[in-house]
Amino acid sequence: MMAPQIYVTFPGTAREALRFYADVFSGELTLHTYEDFGRSDGPPHNIAHGVLEGVVVLMGSDAAACEKSVRLDGVKLSLLGAAEPEILHEWFDKLAMGGQIVDYLAPKPWGASDGQVIDRHGLHWLIGYELGQ
Repeated sequence: MMAPQIYVTFPGTAREALRFYADVFSGELTLHTYEDFGRSDGPPHNIAHGVLEGVVVLMGSDAAACEKSVRLDGVKLSLLGAAEPEILHEWFDKLAMGGQIVDYLAPKPWGASDGQVIDRHGLHWLIGYELGQ
């Protein structure tokens, strides 16, 4: 079964945001502008479609004139167990740069380690792992 894919509409910051996520998660980033796609509903240099492919897959674009940009309430992007603990800590620290730590990535009373961060582009991440699994 295929899992839902994350597609974020940014307020004119898709290029910066997707490059940021490519730096955090590595992978291959492909960006296409409005001009590349022959679109006239936004500035020609804006991103019409961008894809980060790798361990973390993330897609996005700049909002067209008639679209709203990202605003997440009550949604977290979960990376629970998505990589080895050392990598998860690295991702957490990179996502926290310029963002807001909600809960540090640390051992919790229930035996797992997890934490939450809202990155500088407004995405809320839940990152964690259980040792020995």
